[in-house]
Amino acid sequence: MAATTAAAVYRFAVLAPVPSPLSSGRRRPAAPFSRPRGISATPRGRVLCLAASAPASSTDAGQDRLQKVPITNIRNFCIIAHIDHGKSTLADKLLEMTGTVQKREMKQQFLDNMDLERERGITIKLQAARMRYVMNNEPYCLNLIDTPGHVDFSYEVSRSLAACEGALLVVDASQGVEAQTLANVYLALESNLEIIPVLNKIDLPGAEPDRIAQEIEEIIGLDCSNAIRCSAKEGIGITEILDAIVTKVPPPQDTLKNPLRALIFDSYYDPYRGVIVYFRVIDGSIKKGDKICFMANKKEYLADEIGVLSPNQMQADELHAGEVGYLSASIRSVADARVGDTITHYSKGAECALPGYSEATPMVFCGLFPLEADQFEELREALGKLQLNDAALKFEPESSSAMGFGFRCGFLGLLHMEIVQERLEREYNLNLIITAPSVVYRVNCANNETVECSNPSLLPEAGKRRSIEEPYVKIELLTPKDYIGPIMELGQERRGEFKEMNYITENRAKLIYMLPLAEMVGDFFDQLKSRSKGYASMEYAVVGYRVSDLVKLDIQINGEPVEALSTIVHRDKAYSVGRALTEKLKELIPRQMFKIPIQACIGAKVIASEALSAIRKDVLSKCYGGDISRKKKLLKKQAEGKKRMKSIGRVEVPQEAFMAVLKLEKEVL
Repeated sequence: MAATTAAAVYRFAVLAPVPSPLSSGRRRPAAPFSRPRGISATPRGRVLCLAASAPASSTDAGQDRLQKVPITNIRNFCIIAHIDHGKSTLADKLLEMTGTVQKREMKQQFLDNMDLERERGITIKLQAARMRYVMNNEPYCLNLIDTPGHVDFSYEVSRSLAACEGALLVVDASQGVEAQTLANVYLALESNLEIIPVLNKIDLPGAEPDRIAQEIEEIIGLDCSNAIRCSAKEGIGITEILDAIVTKVPPPQDTLKNPLRALIFDSYYDPYRGVIVYFRVIDGSIKKGDKICFMANKKEYLADEIGVLSPNQMQADELHAGEVGYLSASIRSVADARVGDTITHYSKGAECALPGYSEATPMVFCGLFPLEADQFEELREALGKLQLNDAALKFEPESSSAMGFGFRCGFLGLLHMEIVQERLEREYNLNLIITAPSVVYRVNCANNETVECSNPSLLPEAGKRRSIEEPYVKIELLTPKDYIGPIMELGQERRGEFKEMNYITENRAKLIYMLPLAEMVGDFFDQLKSRSKGYASMEYAVVGYRVSDLVKLDIQINGEPVEALSTIVHRDKAYSVGRALTEKLKELIPRQMFKIPIQACIGAKVIASEALSAIRKDVLSKCYGGDISRKKKLLKKQAEGKKRMKSIGRVEVPQEAFMAVLKLEKEVL
């Protein structure tokens, strides 16, 4: 009975006098309860779905967030920062402070809904959330887009910025300006966004907000005299951030009367509902049941369901200019709703589409092959669905004599490659083999043609090419002055060309190198962190191609080349890579009845060689003495048999050997 009564008190509250538990028989007015922001006063006696002793349910809060506000009261903003500077923690606190997520439902990295993001502690996908905030008795609709911080996911950041009018620039008050901080600021400035500097983690013992504010002014040029000092973990300064978003971020343009144009900034595939599209309404409005058209491919659909992300999907009847939401229209083909496309009405639609996004240029390539051949179609389908959610992923079919049918995939970086592999294995239950990462080379042929080549097996023969060009990157390294020496040594080892060094503050320096991209896609980032004890950071951009002394390194087993193990390397590193590969293969390939030579070759020239000795029968066991010629005759007969066996025998390289050698290639290249 007591439990039932408690439940009734939790669900309903009546603004009427109640008996005081502190006095017997005497009555006094009920204690006033604190009204959440955005809930207007209620006439006496009306029943509320709120109680003085309990917070509102998430459903009630959601209905409150669905209430319409004037377009002048809408604010679209994102959070940008270097990795591990507290973006996700700040987003969590904003959701909690505005009542978007109840405290009992809150968990760390609330918007990071992938297990992979929580395990690694990084944001991989942009996430949107709608919040309601009341300032000076005026309700505002705040649309937040949380962005990744790693350099490999800068394409996600650029898409977020295109859907916003402002950005919170979060800088760790103990670490200061990092490489990705600069890159994200430049992206925001190119998009003409209002930037609000925020100094996070001021509660740390090593925090120096005054020095960091001066550092931001000197390096970036932003006025930090009114920079907000906060601690997202402790909840310090969160109200000031919300007030700054309302006062400083401009509202969207009022284009409600124009024909509908909505920009798709993300999407994903739901096995029950089809493709779910996330969009920002730029012009006009969209209602549930409208017949819509995707302008890129002219496909028509009926908007079965529209709504907002708060942060879970909540259905709405209409979204108008300036708002961010989602759309479900039973879209079964993943190719019909691409990121960057424009949604408009089928009748009375817009004449021209929105500019959309520039295509992402893959920088790192590798082969993806299913461990079991019958999973090829499953892999094709999985890549198509994943590409819907990750627009930077590119893939095309390829075949290998060693590993069968698979796909050649392009990524923005090495971390991007690892994340795609893990998502394919976890979300689609695939077992994959991944070849060593490589970059796109340009081959100048003898007939004056230029061929782009990302797969060593497609490289033209040496007699048909004049030169090979490889991509170079301009890499900026930010480091404390104590680690300048080890980092310069790393740059020289990786064929880097030193450009300049500047002291951006008294204790921090910026090094600029021109580096071959092929030297960076391996363990460069790990080495950088190791040599600087984790303090250095990096940012890079492709600057073009240069002619280099590159060669194709072939691996031959028993005189037959194994294309899956071929690589393109610089001539200076060819011997060390060839020696490492042949030694590893000797350990992994099982012995046969005949001798197996394992050779690393450049063209016809063998630069490293190992031999796997044959399994031999002891033919001399029955000889207990006698003339030596008898023993020689038996050995000669055995050698002839081995020679004949070698000429017709084939060596099957086991799958484990391929996987181990591919792992070795990633280490030595």
